[in-house]
Amino acid sequence: MGYRVVDTESVDPEPDRPCECRKLTEPGGLDEAAINRFRAEPGEQLPLAYHYHETQQEAFYVLDGTLAVETPNETYEVPADGLFVVDPGSPQRAYNPADADGPVSVIAIGAPPADGDAVAYDPTEE
Repeated sequence: MGYRVVDTESVDPEPDRPCECRKLTEPGGLDEAAINRFRAEPGEQLPLAYHYHETQQEAFYVLDGTLAVETPNETYEVPADGLFVVDPGSPQRAYNPADADGPVSVIAIGAPPADGDAVAYDPTEE
């Protein structure tokens, strides 16, 4: 059996991200899923770019605030306690709208964990 408690505040934010991103996969010793905690101020986006994953399914659980997720067909608003799921091959860009009242905090889970399977997506090429 194995158990771990991770103080997420002790995990340094990733440098050069558009918002605060704390990668929790390695500190948690996770092998079957990737997990990140994001905190985005109004006008900040979560990912580095509009993208999709080739093999990874993603789930965004909103802790507080409202997350906006742009897709090729519509923009979804996900309130606190809401869950947004993205299947492989589905482009998206998650962000906190510029006119938001405050920050949005999100837990993002991806499975299987996959380095390098994110593919940039340009919505103007559709």
